Amino acid sequence: MLFRFLVASAVLLGYCIIKKIPPPKKKDLPLFTLSGFIGLFLYMWAFNAGTAFVSAGISSFLIATAPLFTLIMSIFYLKEKATPTIWLGVFISFGGLAIISFTQAGEAQLNIGIILLLGASIFTSIFTIIQKKLLLTYSAIQASTYSVIIGTVFMFVFFPALIREYPYASTSVNLIIVYLGIFPAAIAYFFWSLALSRAEKTIYVTSFLYLVPFLSSILAFFWLGEEISFLALVGGVIIIVGMIITNVVKEKSNK
Repeated sequence: MLFRFLVASAVLLGYCIIKKIPPPKKKDLPLFTLSGFIGLFLYMWAFNAGTAFVSAGISSFLIATAPLFTLIMSIFYLKEKATPTIWLGVFISFGGLAIISFTQAGEAQLNIGIILLLGASIFTSIFTIIQKKLLLTYSAIQASTYSVIIGTVFMFVFFPALIREYPYASTSVNLIIVYLGIFPAAIAYFFWSLALSRAEKTIYVTSFLYLVPFLSSILAFFWLGEEISFLALVGGVIIIVGMIITNVVKEKSNK
């Protein structure tokens, strides 16, 4: 985890240095610190620890509950208005997500993994709310870069493990981690902040998280040869319908 985010931090910081992008103001450092600590350090720790105790289906379901938590938080902390149609779209997508996840889940039992993954979902929701606040003052590259860097600093608690395990990792493993640091970390966090900065309401962005389990099933079908059940396809269609309903409200409000 630390190696991956050291790569991500280097990529984002290097870009900021080349483009001469200014650092955050001192008065905003507490908010950036919260963003990095909660949205990266706590989220990644809870996610990695939680997935060791539950199946992939339950894991994807719990993490993808983030849009629902984010919607509730955006109403209270960002004063965003959620119309009945938005709620309808969110719950329709949530129903599709449940169908997909439980076709893969098998038997689910309450354990520490479920608690950790629910925590991870809440942490990423809080991160999204903080990012939305930061984006009122900072650009997407600033909000993402300095949050990632601060989150990486907290991850140095894992530095002894990195030093201990690095010599035994193969070149191919290290290259995979570098890839994960560049694309699903550095670039992904930047585009997440960019999308939030362009969206009128937070839910217009976070609703796309419902697609993650469905797209994972599709990719697993084509790349790994795993089967996709009929119910999983039905769940995917339901998710898309819910997202369309959620985002149609945006189009109507802009006319």
